[in-house]
Amino acid sequence: MRQPAAWGASACVGFARACVVVVVSMLVPAVWAAAVALWIWWGADAWTWIAPFIWACIGTFVLSRPVCRMFRSLVATWTDTVIPAGYRQAGPVTRMSTGYWWNGFSYERTRRDALMDQRMRIRWRDPAVWRDLRFMGIAPITAGVIAAIPPAGVAAAVLGFSQPELSTRLIGVLGLVVAIAGAPYAWRPVEPVAVRFLRPSPAMALADRVDELTAQRADTTVAQAAEIRRIERDLHDGAQARLVGLGLSLAIAEKLMETDPDQAKALMREARAGATASLTELRELVQGINPSVLNERGLIDAVRALALDSPLEATVSADVRLLLDPPIESALYFGTAELMTNAVKHAHATRARIAIDRDGTGIVVDVEDNGRGGAGVRAGSGLDGLRRRLAVFDGTLEITSPAGGPTHVRMTVPCESS
Repeated sequence: MRQPAAWGASACVGFARACVVVVVSMLVPAVWAAAVALWIWWGADAWTWIAPFIWACIGTFVLSRPVCRMFRSLVATWTDTVIPAGYRQAGPVTRMSTGYWWNGFSYERTRRDALMDQRMRIRWRDPAVWRDLRFMGIAPITAGVIAAIPPAGVAAAVLGFSQPELSTRLIGVLGLVVAIAGAPYAWRPVEPVAVRFLRPSPAMALADRVDELTAQRADTTVAQAAEIRRIERDLHDGAQARLVGLGLSLAIAEKLMETDPDQAKALMREARAGATASLTELRELVQGINPSVLNERGLIDAVRALALDSPLEATVSADVRLLLDPPIESALYFGTAELMTNAVKHAHATRARIAIDRDGTGIVVDVEDNGRGGAGVRAGSGLDGLRRRLAVFDGTLEITSPAGGPTHVRMTVPCESS
């Protein structure tokens, strides 16, 4: 009894899925059928075909991406097979130190021009657009035709049983048998068809990599310009002003050495205090570029020092010995510092846990806090900048932050360590 019941349930589920595949795959052919119907209704004149078929082309272009997304969603829901979309994402529009706006493709004078140029280039130069249009022509004659067998069998059964003739009733029986036998399997070709024709091609993956490297180059240029401006400002407002005052004090003290030794000694004491303050400022400036503990003791000790200075109740666990390249250490250190700052400033967390470990490919840094959650990567945000910073080293940033917390962030950088 269980086998017929299981077969019946599978047939019902398969029939419903086949109907869904038919409806989704026939959306674009329905648009073209409507265009042909309008052409015939208008008299099939050679000059009247332009308007309906222009609308059909526009409809195909507009429906291609939603239909392909529906196919990916159906395949992921029914078979747990995830098909990457591979669409090009719009990168951030950044103002350069020259005053121009960089959109990932070209430099424009205004932000509005940069955004418009970016949208047009992504829309027309994205290979995924033409891949979706190709799939619109392949899906109906492959997955759509096979999925239409059970509904066609049911339609034949209904028509056959509605007629008194024996031959038509036999056709109805045959249609019912075909529908029941094919229902559990008719929808299944949608998976190989979608995987074959909807996944990103090697050329698309290469183009995405080129775009990513171009964006990273722009990010590096912007970051370098901002850091140079910060160093110039700090030197001009702090150490440089103190050194100028120190030079004036020494010049006055030199003139007073013979006429007023006590005043000269006082000026020398002030100059010595000024030299000490200037040295402290220079050390702080250098530490802002790269902390001394990071240069001297490495990533783990630098993160432990960061945890001690943090207002969070932070614990650091690291049972490995690391010897990393300085750029990787710097990226992971400042990434950890930014995550802890976000935990205090935005998530209002009180505790944090930091774990540094190695996996089969590289270094993994896990940061978890007990804040209110809701963190996400948004264009132009600090987490988006951290993601791009790690991407320079082919690293990844994974965020799990449900509403109410906790927030768990994993930074992974593939590299060798000893």
